[in-house]
Amino acid sequence: MNTRRTFLTSSAAAAVAAPLLSAQSPDATAPKKNVREIETDVLVCGGGCAGTAAALSAARAGAKTLLVEKAPFAGGIITNVGLPYFDGISNIKDNRVVVKGIALELLAKTGVCKPDATHIKPHNPTIPNTFEFKVLLDRELQACGEKLKVLFNSVACDAESSGGRITSVTIANKDGLVRIRPKVVIDCTGDADVAAWAGAPTEQSAEVQPLTLHFRIGHVQPTKGISALCRTALLNAQQRGELPHFYGPGVGFTYGKDEVYIHGVRVPANPTDAADLTRAEMQGRADALAMFRAWKAEVPAFKDSYFLEAYPWIGVRESRRLLGQHVLNEDDIMKGRSFDDAIATGCWYLDLHPNKTTLGSANDFQPEKVQPAPYDIPYRSLLPQKIENLLVAGRCHSATRGAHASTRVTVTAMAMGEAAGCAAALALQSKAEVANLNGQKVREALTKQNAGPFTQA
Repeated sequence: MNTRRTFLTSSAAAAVAAPLLSAQSPDATAPKKNVREIETDVLVCGGGCAGTAAALSAARAGAKTLLVEKAPFAGGIITNVGLPYFDGISNIKDNRVVVKGIALELLAKTGVCKPDATHIKPHNPTIPNTFEFKVLLDRELQACGEKLKVLFNSVACDAESSGGRITSVTIANKDGLVRIRPKVVIDCTGDADVAAWAGAPTEQSAEVQPLTLHFRIGHVQPTKGISALCRTALLNAQQRGELPHFYGPGVGFTYGKDEVYIHGVRVPANPTDAADLTRAEMQGRADALAMFRAWKAEVPAFKDSYFLEAYPWIGVRESRRLLGQHVLNEDDIMKGRSFDDAIATGCWYLDLHPNKTTLGSANDFQPEKVQPAPYDIPYRSLLPQKIENLLVAGRCHSATRGAHASTRVTVTAMAMGEAAGCAAALALQSKAEVANLNGQKVREALTKQNAGPFTQA
């Protein structure tokens, strides 16, 4: 009886399900949905260091702003990749703060410094907790109220332009394809995706800097000379064919007394090629695990350790760059060239990672690294050619490969993002295109909010 009852029940269920299964056959034609549209004053594509600052800057200045970010949280390299350093906030020579505004505000709210700090030591301070930083950014974005709408899990996937203006940007998320119709667009994708799709000139070097996956290991015993021991174990793993490349490695007890944060994975790849980026993500995870296993087997400090976490995304240092109205170059940086339309200050060294193993360091400079004094970044390096209502901020702004090696870092990206958001709001207020704004006016507006260039002491 039980068998018969089960058979009858199953047969009835199958009879009900059959029409549903039939309706989902490949031959069925589903009605095409209309694409949802959103209008906004300012669209910020990418919610990393530059994009978050840009969105906050524009919204705080009164512009109706939409921020779209492909991750489920803001913060970019700090939260997605796990790099906790505020690189570029102060000058290595004297620890003088050269970027204020939103970057200094955020750092102060993590408890690292005072809101009015004039000097910060070390020059590249670390935030104490990357998860808390995610929540801090959530709160700052929410504090803008109706002026700022945020869409996480949303990726820009197309841009249309006409007559020298971007008319729409298409994003993809749980609502399907959504067409955004903005007055001003700020491309903070890191890869200049929107600028390239819209027809603005960009470039990408044949070889770009390698990618890095950051990870953490728990229950490690602090040991003198641990980095050297780790390095030897990685060389052994490399000789066995278990690890293609690495650098350093950087082994830091950054977050706890028995927990190490590792930056040492090195994966050569093309970040603007979807298939190659996927390969790099897989390789990064394999390399992180190979490092952990080598240390656990050969370094006594790791005997009882466990793999805690690898951050969700592999970190990208270099890809497309804008060919803008001014291409910031090495001479501009090293000679400290002044610009009337300066909107930010950079100070990081020319940090170029090679696509090979380097021991004890990320670089292999001979005889030494190239360290500029604080330098100007002009408004024109955020402005593309051919597109009037577009700004590009962060590591994909207009710079040569050498200059970009300095400008690409976290805080410098925030400074450019804040400038772009300020310029977008200023353009809307004055009913002008961002391409036609006087850069000196942008600089003056930034100065009023304790931001902009602080090149000189």
